[in-house]
Amino acid sequence: MELPQIKEKPAYNYCALPLANYASRPDISLGRIHEEEESKGRTCFQRDRDRIIHASAFRRLKYKTQVFVYHEGDHYRTRLTHSLEVAQIARTLARSLFVNEDLAEGVALAHDLGHTPFAHLGEYALQDCMKPYGGFDHNDQSLRILTHLEHKYPKWIGLNLTWETLEGVAKHNGPIIEKDADAMGADWKRLHLSETLYDIQKKIDLRLNTYASLEAQVAALSDDIAYNNHDVEDGLRAGMFTLKDIEDVPLLGRQLKKIRSEFGDLPDDLMGAELVREMIGEMVSDVYDETCMRIHDMNIDTPEDVRLANSACVDFSPEMKKEVDALREFLFANMYRHHTLNRISYKVDQIIKGLFEAFMSKPETLPDPWQEKISDAGGDSDKYVRARIVKDYIAGMTDRFAIREHSQLYDLKWDVK
Repeated sequence: MELPQIKEKPAYNYCALPLANYASRPDISLGRIHEEEESKGRTCFQRDRDRIIHASAFRRLKYKTQVFVYHEGDHYRTRLTHSLEVAQIARTLARSLFVNEDLAEGVALAHDLGHTPFAHLGEYALQDCMKPYGGFDHNDQSLRILTHLEHKYPKWIGLNLTWETLEGVAKHNGPIIEKDADAMGADWKRLHLSETLYDIQKKIDLRLNTYASLEAQVAALSDDIAYNNHDVEDGLRAGMFTLKDIEDVPLLGRQLKKIRSEFGDLPDDLMGAELVREMIGEMVSDVYDETCMRIHDMNIDTPEDVRLANSACVDFSPEMKKEVDALREFLFANMYRHHTLNRISYKVDQIIKGLFEAFMSKPETLPDPWQEKISDAGGDSDKYVRARIVKDYIAGMTDRFAIREHSQLYDLKWDVK
């Protein structure tokens, strides 16, 4: 078939669908830390998303735990599959609200880059190690990866993402400082900022005393929807609880009753999959309805209205929030405190703290590039600086790499021939 002839070059389109007035538009982005020529075929937010996907830290999520350590089964979620599922939900919500799908997806894909090996268990162990050295937070580590640790471009360190994407990652849980605080004019310790965030602030003001864009808020709620539901499916698969156990959890019990009335008694694996599918649909629908109501009641008309609002625009309804809280309580009692995870936690504690202790006391055991980082930053004589670099090395490990590194340092059984 012959393609139609276009007499005039079409105007540049920055979105496949019309955007609401309160959406973030790439053509009026606040730019990047380092100026660069933009792509002719992709918007700046599409480019951000692509840079995140091509980042080394993103690929490592394949072998980072969501709940279960990678070797325990091929069907459990990893940080990579979780991030993809969050992005899928974020795009669905963003499209239905007529906000920018590409920005929402980019924030969703970047939100877990800073997670340690072994998920929250690894994070808790690294937090203990870092207490004397400024602490550790995976959200802050994500920003550090995006702006300091990824090095793929000759002109700058980091991925040089747009203001809007960095803002979304930094503030996806809401404002970081008080509304009347001066984000640029005070010492970072007095503002309780991390060094990473303060360093970014000196280069580009993220307006830390306001809410993030509606797209970033969509990504944050999509994360909640994804992990709550998929932890149910993984917990059922692992045998930590049964379908009968979850009948008394309001949200789960209601959906089980609905599924059985339509399909009868399905096999457990099929029932679990259908349960999660129905719950995700109900949660997404609830967030959409609640957000539309808030946008109307709060007279939200521009992106600035979103940022200056007194509360988040995107959230569950009060009724759904109660049910989600009940679901979290169930998962905490029956999954996150299960003896299987307690045993994993014990092992993780030994691995992470053992690695930290070894690298702090004997930095010469680090790979050469990381020894050079310590030397260049003055960490040979400054334990605080050294600890921050050791933290970067450990946080970037996959589960299997951390296990192997620990084994190489502490396993005294050598293959002597």
